Amino acid sequence: MAEENKKKAADDMPDWSDYRGVMIVVEQRAGKAASVSLQLLGEGRKLADKLETELMALVIGHDVRHLAEEMIYYGADKVYVSDAPELKDYRTRPYSRVCLQVLRDVKPEIVLQGATATGRDLAGAIATHLPTGLTADCTILDVEPHPSRLLLASRPAFSEKMLATILCKQYRPQMATTRAGVFEALPRDTTRTGEVITVENTMKEEEIAAKVLRFIEETERFNLEDAEIIVAGGRGLGGPEPFKMLQDLADALGGVVGASRAAVDAGWIEHKHQVGQTGYTVRPKLYIAVGISGAVQHLVGMQNSDLIVAINRDPDAPIFKTANYGIVGDLFQIIPALTAAVKEKRVLIPQSSAQEGVTHGKI
Repeated sequence: MAEENKKKAADDMPDWSDYRGVMIVVEQRAGKAASVSLQLLGEGRKLADKLETELMALVIGHDVRHLAEEMIYYGADKVYVSDAPELKDYRTRPYSRVCLQVLRDVKPEIVLQGATATGRDLAGAIATHLPTGLTADCTILDVEPHPSRLLLASRPAFSEKMLATILCKQYRPQMATTRAGVFEALPRDTTRTGEVITVENTMKEEEIAAKVLRFIEETERFNLEDAEIIVAGGRGLGGPEPFKMLQDLADALGGVVGASRAAVDAGWIEHKHQVGQTGYTVRPKLYIAVGISGAVQHLVGMQNSDLIVAINRDPDAPIFKTANYGIVGDLFQIIPALTAAVKEKRVLIPQSSAQEGVTHGKI
């Protein structure tokens, strides 16, 4: 019966045989690719291999042709490049026109972008005009094999208490966005070769209503996504004052302070520190979770950390199932003692491999 249902479902699907390949829309600024795009190339490579098809990249901007070679080094088989002065700064209309032109001509079956401010804006514009479905802020991507070749795009749902897998059966291409830190980029391989195709920009400057007058970069941006060490606090801290204690430990380790949604919603710390589905997705070498129970929405934001240490007085806290090391006890005694030990021994987590010799379990 199950096989019959699968066959019937496959028969009910439209014929999408003209659509083949996985395409990553690369985000860049000033000629440098965003880390999320490199990470998506790594994941896209896995999906393309499962489907036995090509991995493609689309690069848009000005003076960005050098990025075509980089995209090949990071896993792409074929790179489409649209390089023009009108494309120097991101603007929705000219960028979406290039994307629509390429997607309609090339017909990839899957299109992936980073869930950044730019990626969300561009992906929404593309999906609306094609039209097709778009699954936002995915944390897991997979594909079904032939004949369905469906993208299985999973993301937290129902107040972030569970994961939902969303399918796009009636439209192509299948589109999704993911946050930085969810997936891992492949090692840069300079021996890889691929094809580079030029895409002409057909939109002139006078046709574009929006003008970029100046780009002001934030000079003191709190960079949680790229931090190698994060000490995060949750509801168990009981208020804003204990975050100073976490800051002392983070400073001793050379890291930054993170927080759960509960701590941010309580007003104990700013949103820029929030880790989780409604905050930042991070992939540090060391993640210390202090007084964090381990709700699904928080776990999806930090579960790919190299080494996770959980400190909680509740031995049954869900966070311990994800942690490499668990410490059950009073955080107000453990954190100061840990900070003092770090300062005394000047312990720094090695950047090359924070997880060498790690064993799973509680201590």
